[in-house]
Amino acid sequence: MLASTQALKAFLAFSLAAASGVHAQQQQQPAGGARPSGAGIYSCTDARGRTITADRPIPDCIDREQRELNPSGTTRRKVEPTYTAREQAEREERERQAQLQAARLVEERRRERALLVRYPNPAAHDRERAEALVQVDVVIQAAKKRLGELADDRKKVDDELEFYKKDPSKAPDAVRRRLDDNARSVAVQNRFIGEQEEEKKRLNARFDEEQARLKPLWSANAAAQAPR
Repeated sequence: MLASTQALKAFLAFSLAAASGVHAQQQQQPAGGARPSGAGIYSCTDARGRTITADRPIPDCIDREQRELNPSGTTRRKVEPTYTAREQAEREERERQAQLQAARLVEERRRERALLVRYPNPAAHDRERAEALVQVDVVIQAAKKRLGELADDRKKVDDELEFYKKDPSKAPDAVRRRLDDNARSVAVQNRFIGEQEEEKKRLNARFDEEQARLKPLWSANAAAQAPR
């Protein structure tokens, strides 16, 4: 009889404790298992194209961007993928290249604006090309004039050497030096003229490249200034 009474008391104590635990859990959680009002929903598209939603970050989308949504369905924030060290380095390199490209484009636009200020129309560009080429031609003409003077001097030397045609070794050292100096000077002037001709090619190439860049800018500028 005593044992039965003790068993009954133990059963009642266990039932009371269980009931208290259930009551405390119900107080901690919203009724019906509802989520707290401020909790977000995570959403992503996995590698197989499936749209997944969960109440916490989604392991299947750790390698791709996830969105944390408000209860209304709007995006609260974007959760970046988790990258390996190699992936992070590659991502940073892509960002660096994108920044370099953006900087190049900014510099290109700046150069175009400067060109348009300097050459507001084709006539201004053609005029500067012509002036630059004229300056080189003046230098070339001076070199050619010097070649003519050297040719006259060479004729005088040849006339003096005519006396020693049968035995050139008997020609005076001064005459032979004049002949050598003349030949070196002619070579220098011819080389100089060749360099100036190359300079004209470089100038024309530069103005051609500028003209190709300026043509659309001139057209856009003319269209913007045309009466409506």
